[in-house]
Parts: sequence; structure tokens; C-alpha cells
Amino acid sequence: MTQPLLALSGLTKAYPGVVANKDVSFNILPGEVHALLGENGAGKSTLVKTIYGLVKPDSGTMLLNGAPFTPAEPRAARASGVAMVFQHFSLFDAMNVAENIALGMENPPPQREIAAQVRAVSDQYGLPLDPTRIVGELSAGERQRVEIIRCLLQDPKLLIMDEPTSVLTPQEVDILFKTLLKLSAEGTAILYISHKLEEIRALCENATVLRLGEVVGTCDPRTTSARDMAELMVGTALHVPERAARPAGDTILALKGLSAKAPHQFGTALRDITIDVQKGEVLGIGGVAGNGQDELVAALSGEMRTEAGMVNFGGESISHLGPNQRRKIGLLAAPEERMGHAAAPDMSLVENAVLTATTRKEFANKGFLNWRKARTFADDVITAFDVRTPGSNNAARSLSGGNLQKFVIGREIMQDPDVLVVNQPTWGVDASAAAAIRQALLDLAAKGAAVICISQDLDELMEISDRFAALNEGRLSDPRPAQGLSVEEIGLMLGGAHDMEVSHVDA
Repeated sequence: MTQPLLALSGLTKAYPGVVANKDVSFNILPGEVHALLGENGAGKSTLVKTIYGLVKPDSGTMLLNGAPFTPAEPRAARASGVAMVFQHFSLFDAMNVAENIALGMENPPPQREIAAQVRAVSDQYGLPLDPTRIVGELSAGERQRVEIIRCLLQDPKLLIMDEPTSVLTPQEVDILFKTLLKLSAEGTAILYISHKLEEIRALCENATVLRLGEVVGTCDPRTTSARDMAELMVGTALHVPERAARPAGDTILALKGLSAKAPHQFGTALRDITIDVQKGEVLGIGGVAGNGQDELVAALSGEMRTEAGMVNFGGESISHLGPNQRRKIGLLAAPEERMGHAAAPDMSLVENAVLTATTRKEFANKGFLNWRKARTFADDVITAFDVRTPGSNNAARSLSGGNLQKFVIGREIMQDPDVLVVNQPTWGVDASAAAAIRQALLDLAAKGAAVICISQDLDELMEISDRFAALNEGRLSDPRPAQGLSVEEIGLMLGGAHDMEVSHVDA
């Protein structure tokens, strides 16, 4: 038999109040594309951080090519041939591609030589990338190519990919998969983490499943259904969101010619967006990353002010109101970037609850905070949305990405908004939690609230939306009933093929 490239045996890592990994053992072969599956909080992040030298295990061993492997830091892991592309990119917007890649090198050569290497690797692996481009001008897919090429220049033997397709278009996913299969054919092993199980089935030949920190099974994704893998991950039958019948309500939110300049050099201007949103409906808004999603959320939440009359709530202009004032009247928003925007990393979950829920949940009285009331609310969110954490006093940064996402979305839903705007509500969330979040959004709409769901997951939008509109270069298409829309029609809408008048707004 082929000797494993990486052999894990009995890896265990515990933190106060939680065992992140418990006696984890499995092998990865040279050239193998191996999936690591598990719901949020199952221990995947801790395990790959151990392999990459960011976490030291309490017990257990690792062998790389048959030799003991104990990287004290990522630099040691990279020197041994282990590279990792993280879910959250670590790039500087104001620098160009070659400069960003140089920052990841121990002894970078001159920029001209780096640029030549980038072009060579780009051509070799089908990853088109101009080394002179400013990173802030790149799409999400192009940014990921920067991270991948930075890894490939290290000539890795094992490449760890953490949620690599969460912000990619279908076309960019195809390019990525071709690259990974080429690497695999050349002998590079891939450890692939994703909650998109159909992608796992298309790409991976083996899968190890974690649940509550332990290995609970293995499977061949090519012959195992996505549903069976999901149920192996969670240990129970997978819930399918159910849509309750609800009549169309009155218009509660109306955008009239919403236009705004780009908030910064790398932002997107909003251009003449006009739309009515009814009580009890879910309006799905799709679009490739970087087409104005963040700006639209900011304009609706009050973080970005607009001219009078452009944003109307209950028949009155609220363009002059800030975020807290909009929250008070019932317009709430959950942005895409959970760490640092939706939640303060070093604050506890109770403190993060106070940040956005004080106005509607009345935590403050005459300038004094009622911490007991805030803690009860945070605990209720944790229970209702199955947030895996030792307690509400834990810092937001201590949670896995998916569990923090559940807390952020739950915190907003449990404030009973009249309008809820969510951007990427199930980003980085496992199949079971994603189904629960979608059901919670449907339940909120069934109570009469309007939900605006902005997402790059078209399957998600088609599952929960009553109407669908596409955002392209800051313009919003006319909404259409979601039921019956074909993939071709959606693709045309995402590409900007819609009949709209576009206002002239300086970017």
C-alpha cells in the first residue's frame, strides 16, 4: 500500500469547557483529494490549525512522509510542504498582487522575479492573474487566486482549503476545481473543507466526518448522497425548510431611485434602485460578490446616508435616520462580515447582544444597562439557534465561524423586526444550521415581517424567496416571481441583462 503523506493518530485538544478534538485519527494519501466534514463546532478548524502549526495538540502524533511532524508555527509547516488557504483572505487592498505575495515569503526575490513566477504559475494552473493589479480592484475569485498562487509558489505537498468556494461564482468554482484536480494529478494532496456537499461529491474521493470533535465515520463522496453525508455529520435526519402559506401584505419598505456614490475607492456605487417590499414576503437578491451588496445593506441599515425620499419605511422617508433609529422603528440588518462588523471579536456574546439589541429589547434604563436582562436574551439566542459555545460570557472570537453566524442571525431575528435585511445569512454554516436559519427566516416572514435576503447561494434564494432580483454593478433588476425561474434566466439577470434606467452616479 502507498505510504500516507500525512498520518494523524489520536490527536486531542481541549479548551476550557470544550473538547475541540478527541482522539482524531485518519490518513491522507499523496495526490488524494480528501474532504473533512462536520457541522459547525465539530472541530474542523482546530484540527487543520494543528496540522498548520497554529495549535499545539494536548496529545497524539502526526507523521509527514513517515517522519514525526510537530510544526511549532506556520512557517515550520510551510517549510515541510504544508500550505493553507484560509476562508478569510489576508490581503492588503492598496497593494498589488506581487507585493501581497512577497509578504508571504521568507526571503522574497525582486518584484520583477515574483511577477514572472506569478505569470508562470497562472499559466500552468489556469488561474488568470495579473501581478501588477491592485488587490482592491479584484473580484473575490481573483483574490482567492492570489492566495492559491502564494501557496503554489511554496511547492506544497499538502494544500489545505477552508471553504474555498463560499464567495465564488459557478464559473470561478469550475476554474478552481480544474486547478485542484491538476494539482492532485501531480501528486499534491488536498484537504478540502466545505459545507457545499454537492461540491464535495464532485471533487473528493474520500471524506472523514467529525462530530463534536470525534471521527464518527468515513465515506466515498462519489457514491454517497449529499443528504446521507449531512445526516452523518449531524447524527439525525436533516430538516427541510417548510414554507407556510401567507397572503401578500402592504408595502412596508420602498426604495425610490436609491443612488449613492461608492463609499471608498474599491466600493460600488448604487444606481437608481427602485423597489417595493411587502409585509410577509422574502425578497431574494442575488449577485456576484462586489456588485453593491455591502453598499445596499449600508444604505438600508442607516450606516450610509442617502438623499431624502430614497428609503421609505411605512410610507415615510427614513433616509435621515441612523442605524439605532432605524432599529427602533423595526428595520434591522445583519451584514456579511460577521467578525468585526456584525460582532466585536473581543467582546462577550452578552456584550455583542447589547450592541444591537439594547434599543428594541430595552436593556437600558436611565443610562444604566440591565446586564441580567441582556444575558438572558443572549442565552435565549444561544439556545434557540443551537450556538455551540460554553456560555454567553465567551468572546465572539472564540466561536467557530458558523456558530458566530448563527448567533448574529439569531440575535436579529429574536428582536422581532418588521423588516430584516440579511447578507449571506448561511455563509460558512453547515447544512443542518443553514436549514435552521432558512426556516427561521421563513417563520419570520410568516409572522408578517418583510425579509430581504442577499446571497450568492442561488439554491438558497430559490428555496426561500417569493421574488428574486439581481444586483449588477450597483443596479437592481426588476424583481420576478422566484418560482419557475430557470438557471438561464437567473444567469442573464446576474450578468446585467435587464431593462433598467441607470442614473449617472460618480463611482
